[in-house]
Order: sequence, then structure tokens, then C-alpha cells
Amino acid sequence: MDIFLIAGIIAGFAAVLLGMVLKGANIALLFSGEALLIIFGGTIAATANSFPKKEFLNIPKIFGVLFKERTDIDPIAIINKIVEMSQATRKNGILALEGDIQQMENKFMKKGFEMVVDGMDPEYIREVLDTEIESMEERHRVGASVFTTAGSSAPTLGVLGAVVGLIGALGDLKDTDKLGESIAGAFVATLFGIFVGYVFCHPAASRLKRKSAEEIKTMYIIVEGVLAIQEGKNSKAIQMKLAGMLDPKQREALEAAVGNAEGSK
Repeated sequence: MDIFLIAGIIAGFAAVLLGMVLKGANIALLFSGEALLIIFGGTIAATANSFPKKEFLNIPKIFGVLFKERTDIDPIAIINKIVEMSQATRKNGILALEGDIQQMENKFMKKGFEMVVDGMDPEYIREVLDTEIESMEERHRVGASVFTTAGSSAPTLGVLGAVVGLIGALGDLKDTDKLGESIAGAFVATLFGIFVGYVFCHPAASRLKRKSAEEIKTMYIIVEGVLAIQEGKNSKAIQMKLAGMLDPKQREALEAAVGNAEGSK
């Protein structure tokens, strides 16, 4: 579970509540069934109208990707594993990898090494793995666009909710004592719309894009590592090549991990 994301959502909601309290607003106004219906019902409808049935029904899975932290795509751990496997290959041959392959959690990495063990052509292996990366990238692009669409719809629906609320409030001016409260309640939908759009949906789309970019980078590291082992390159050369695909902080962490491993020998 991505605790940092959950903490961010809670912090955003808490900031809104605190702001209302400091302004002396009535918190009870937030519990507006009409506003919730317009924002959440309308946003779901707008999203459903924007995507085919198959992609819309895939939204629960997208939420799973958003809130789940994957442990099998750590680039440093993967590079260390690839280096370890390259050492085993040079000592005992490519078939010695079969035991490690069966225990791999990363399905993409497992698939790449299975093709190597099966003796497939390097160009074919790269083509298959690149195609899988492109397919995954497209799925992630669609997932992010779902949240972008929802994030654009919610604030506009908030304005619609405010208009509906004002129509109700101004439609009956006999009870002037409740007029102010009715007008204030009319803008609750706008508050919800802006919150859903700019505190959750648009940030969620950005987060999915970043997760996708990190996963794609790790997958390309795997591709290069798999093919380097198939070519029979030594472990030091493989490590240097793959380290060049990391950002500076990750590279430092990799070098520190390698240094600790060598120091413990």
C-alpha cells in the first residue's frame, strides 16, 4: 500500500476542513447528498462517456496500480540480481539459471531469461520484450487519461452543482433566515469538485505517469541485462552498463550496495 499517497489525500482533506473552521464555516454543510450526487455521479458518468466499456470497467484495477507499491521493480535490486546471474552463467553455463528463473517474482524478467535459456535469437528476444513494454506503456497511458478526464470534469460539475443549488436557494425567498445557509450550501458542490479534480484526480494521473516511467526504465534495464548475459559479457561490464541507466542517486546507492557486498566477502 502506498502510504505516502494516502497521507497526501488525508492532508489535503484536513487542510480544507481546517480552512473552513478558521473561517467560521459550518462543517455540517459538507454533508450534502445533493452535492455528492452531482460531483461523484456526474464525474463517473462523464468518465464512462469518454471511454469504451472495457477501459471503463478496468478502473478498479487502475486504482490497484495507483495505491500499490511494487517490490519487484527496484532497479538496484534487479541490477544486483542480473550481475549475480551473470557470474553464475560464466561459471556453470546458461542452463544453471533455470532454478533462479523459476523463483523470480518479476514476470517480465522471468520471461526474458526463459527465452535466453530456450536459445532464442537475441534480436527476437529484444523484439518480444520491446513489444511488451510498448503494450504496457499504452495501458498505463489510458489509465492516466482516465484520471485526467475525471479531474477535468469534476470542477466543471462543481460549478453546475453551485448553479443548481442557487436555483433552489433563490427559488423560494420567503424564508430569508435560511437563505444565507442555502446559498452557502450551494457552493459545497464547487468545493467538492475542485477538491476531487485538483487534490486527487490530476495528482493521481501524474503519479501513474511517474510510476509508468519508473517501471519502463526498469524493464529496459532488464532487457539490456538479459541480452548482455546471453552475449556472455562479464559481470563487471554488465554492472557498469546498467548503472549508466540509473539516475545519480540510484547509481550512488548501487555503488554503495556493491561496496558493502565486496567488503563482506
